[in-house]
Amino acid sequence: MFHDIFNLHKDVESWYEPRTIWVYGAPGRQHDRFTEEDATKGVKRYIRKRFIKHQKSHANRRIMEKTPSNIMRIPYVESIFPESKYLYIIREPFANLSSAEIRWKFESNWHHLWVRFLECPKTQIPHYLKRFLVDRYRHYILRKEYFSIWGVRYAGIYNDLKKISLEELICKQWVACSKQAEEDFAKIDPSKIMAIRYEDFVENPVEMYRKIAEHFNLELTEKVETQINNMVDSGRQEKWKRLDKDVLKRCLPILKDEMEKHGYDTSSIEQFLAD
Repeated sequence: MFHDIFNLHKDVESWYEPRTIWVYGAPGRQHDRFTEEDATKGVKRYIRKRFIKHQKSHANRRIMEKTPSNIMRIPYVESIFPESKYLYIIREPFANLSSAEIRWKFESNWHHLWVRFLECPKTQIPHYLKRFLVDRYRHYILRKEYFSIWGVRYAGIYNDLKKISLEELICKQWVACSKQAEEDFAKIDPSKIMAIRYEDFVENPVEMYRKIAEHFNLELTEKVETQINNMVDSGRQEKWKRLDKDVLKRCLPILKDEMEKHGYDTSSIEQFLAD
């Protein structure tokens, strides 16, 4: 949604998750944590070159990109692009759980795969080809319902895959991202960061986007504001109730402390699980 909304602006080009470019220096790493030490001169030079090339091919518009794994790489991103500004979006984790569980389910998006192939540093194609083949083998031969891995990879996620339910793992992903972001953003100039809650945005998207645009020094038109209002769906916040209650009862202790830190009241969830 935010990818599409930013793309409405005539001065912005939304780049859809150039994941392979970000991990240019270490594509085989088993987690998504990168720090300023990983931003070597060669890595900085390569990534900035790719972004500038993309920018020039899109009329020199400002680039907005939203690779989810970068929530674990804030010092790395800051080291490569010290001129950047950040929009930090927090979403209620039970709503995120429902959405992420669906995204874990195997589905080939051939357009995205082709774009990813074209973007990928050519020396790294064998690495990504292996993962592509593993997932297709799991799905078509072993009849697995889910990808082998999806979403942000915190340290230890592959061990957790063997021990806990997928729903619990998704909750641990959310907590790991929240904790890492808090630690890393505390070290950055706060004027560069705008934090919002997803729920607040979908409740009043135009007013919230005006504030976002101000943060990024963007001007809005009535046409863009109308388009934003028509694009936002605020009715997906309780789809998590479709999930198994026994699993959700195991998820709540994982999430509770971090939820409360972000101002989410857990009492209604506790009541639902108790009924």
